[in-house]
Amino acid sequence: MDYIRITSIEDPLFASMHQLLGEVFPPEEVLEFELWKEPLEDPAIRVFVAVHEGEVVGSTEYRYYPQWNIAMTDFTIIGRPGLSIGRFLAKNREQDLHQLAKENGKVLFGMFAEIYDPYVREDFDFGGVKPMNPFVRREVLSHLGYQRLDFPYVHPSWKNDGEAVKGLDFCFMPTDDEVKEIPASLVVDFLKDYYAILPNKPQEWLQMIENLEAKDKVKLLPL
Repeated sequence: MDYIRITSIEDPLFASMHQLLGEVFPPEEVLEFELWKEPLEDPAIRVFVAVHEGEVVGSTEYRYYPQWNIAMTDFTIIGRPGLSIGRFLAKNREQDLHQLAKENGKVLFGMFAEIYDPYVREDFDFGGVKPMNPFVRREVLSHLGYQRLDFPYVHPSWKNDGEAVKGLDFCFMPTDDEVKEIPASLVVDFLKDYYAILPNKPQEWLQMIENLEAKDKVKLLPL
């Protein structure tokens, strides 16, 4: 299996990856094909696919933020069972991020991720791919070390229609297991930067940010 970076929507592997995105994730979670042009060309955004026998069978998107020494996992897709795709993507991503932090003269502080909460909302459509079942994914991410940040979370829809997407937790995986809380300002600064591309912010998101700005720290809770 090969771990290949995609940097252009003209890459045939991107068309396969975007099709896989549409098969796996709900529509409000998938950015339109043409809107991927700039993100893919952004050197800070790292999109990789797992290619098995010429076929895109998985993908992950993530980014490293040197100013905060943290990373964000945008998504991980497992397109087929029985190939250890999840571990393959996780290990390659981890190696890449630690190298980026090293080049920044630091040890990676940790990584953010949005994680579906199927115990609250069960109507997720993941295209029938069993490894992408939200119950399975939540437990896998817990095993990796992700913990839930202690605040009610919503995010703006990637359709940019001003709707709030619910049914997720915002989580953080610290590199140091002794870390039990992180600065609220880090969460605020990151979320404002991450969703700057979407001008139509729902009121629920704006209120969430305002509530976080009034805090000093945010606790990490079991996932």
